[in-house]
Amino acid sequence: MTNQQAKSRILIADDDPELVGILMKRLQNLDCDIITASDGSEALELTRKHRPDIVILDVMMPNMNGWEVCKAIRRDESIARTGVIMLTGIGESLNDMTSPLYGADEHLNKPFNFAELTLKIKRLLAEQS
Repeated sequence: MTNQQAKSRILIADDDPELVGILMKRLQNLDCDIITASDGSEALELTRKHRPDIVILDVMMPNMNGWEVCKAIRRDESIARTGVIMLTGIGESLNDMTSPLYGADEHLNKPFNFAELTLKIKRLLAEQS
């Protein structure tokens, strides 16, 4: 085994395939493995299976909303330390109030600034190492 650190993993969960594609393309420069989910229950299942370092969650998704996924992550000891960023268009004040209540580490409102998202991702990865 080499001294190289394993690549960080990021899971992007959003039911908008266009946004997922844009995020994947823009986050390639972080040199992370990226996993995607198109609904909340898939996001939770893939989080349990792949144990990403960070999950980027949309709030309004089919099957389970992002808040429910975040809450489930925090309740599951095996993945509770996963970094969670809520990325949503539900409205700034609602996102500001609710994301911390459900255990999210960070939150951003759509439309968002990619530099700000990248900064939040890097900060969470640094805190985990």
